[in-house]
Amino acid sequence: MIRALFLCFFVLPFTAQAETRVPESQAEISLSFAPLVKTAAPAVVNIYARRVVQTQSPFAGDPFFHDFFRQFRGQPRVQNSLGSGVILSEDGIVVSNYHVVGMATDIRVVLSDRREYQARVLLGDEESDLAILQLDGAFDMPVLPLRNSDTVEVGELVLAIGNPFGVGQTVSSGIVSGLARSGAATGNARGYFIQTDAPINPGNSGGALIDVAGRLIGVNTSILTRSGGSNGIGFAIPAALVAQFVEQARAGNKRFERPWAGITGQPVDADLSQSLGLRLPGGVVVTALHPDSPFTAAGILVGDVILAVDGQAVQTPAEMIFRMAVRGSGASAQIVRAREGQETLVTVEMIAPPERPARATQVLGGRAVLPGLTVANINPAVVAELGLSLNSAGVVVIDPGPFGARAGLQAGDVLRAIGRQIIDDPGNVERALARSAPRIQIELLRGGQRVILRFRV
Repeated sequence: MIRALFLCFFVLPFTAQAETRVPESQAEISLSFAPLVKTAAPAVVNIYARRVVQTQSPFAGDPFFHDFFRQFRGQPRVQNSLGSGVILSEDGIVVSNYHVVGMATDIRVVLSDRREYQARVLLGDEESDLAILQLDGAFDMPVLPLRNSDTVEVGELVLAIGNPFGVGQTVSSGIVSGLARSGAATGNARGYFIQTDAPINPGNSGGALIDVAGRLIGVNTSILTRSGGSNGIGFAIPAALVAQFVEQARAGNKRFERPWAGITGQPVDADLSQSLGLRLPGGVVVTALHPDSPFTAAGILVGDVILAVDGQAVQTPAEMIFRMAVRGSGASAQIVRAREGQETLVTVEMIAPPERPARATQVLGGRAVLPGLTVANINPAVVAELGLSLNSAGVVVIDPGPFGARAGLQAGDVLRAIGRQIIDDPGNVERALARSAPRIQIELLRGGQRVILRFRV
């Protein structure tokens, strides 16, 4: 079975004796990559991250057994992770993978010249598997410049710098094998990747994928493998997304803000292209639109085909979302839309999911039937946070609480009715539960499927 592995690694220090410069001609490159490596490697750093995890009793949170097993309290346990990062600015901005430093309580960064710094996470995002760090007290750092990854082409020579299997700093060479790989890597990272055959193995997370000019084109994050070793199929997060993370981190954002599309779509295959009047298969056909979507405001309709975003062709919904994320909220994007075989250029505003109507959150108190149950009304922001379908409406479970979880409720459940009462407002939930007790029936939607829960309190 093919598995996707994340690639944690660290960089060992070394001393360069020869002249350090970037190769100036193809002839020099064909002779040696050494000058390029000596220029780029000092900007790749070793990251040691640790966090303290409180282990829990198997009965923790159980409303019945918890009191009987109070003495079996979990003990704190330290989790360590090793990985790498890339220095992007002289004042110590570093990019790495979220799975290396996410939730860490202590982060130590070691440079190739043996300097050590404490670091803190400025901005992290599990979905993109990227994190931006700040080195405390750093100055005059070696830097890898970012290249616009949209200019990368299949067949370009690339180098991957890392510490596979902990054997020490290793440089491997290869080419760009593919672009716009969406859905190819699994785990936390989702979306859009650069594929390379440069050997990268377990131990390379957060490392640099560079071009022959010494510019960062991607952050190595995962591989596809059957054996656990490299099969020549590795994936890197494009530098274009890294640049947007750095911009938001410097702006003080505590969480990564993605523009909200408010649409669902599917790739256009050969059969669909004929029915849609397209000459060739390609693009994303819009299958649903939220009324508050910026695409709706721009005149996009269900059945339209999104062919390109800001001049870059898109073939999948994940690629379209990536292009929007690179553009960033508050900007606008030029969208090529096809309708009945005719292509039109439209401008779409990049917005955050609106809190309209205003979010109303209700937490049930200790005397309620299901204490700790947290519910809220559904708006576009809630839809985006919980991954609900665009046509969701009413009241959704934010947190079931311990008693609600025992009853079978889950975060993201859309409540339809409790007993005989229709639920259309968060304030009605506690009263409806009280009226229905002791025999309670809850009708809800979960993943688009109707579910009925029955229990006694």
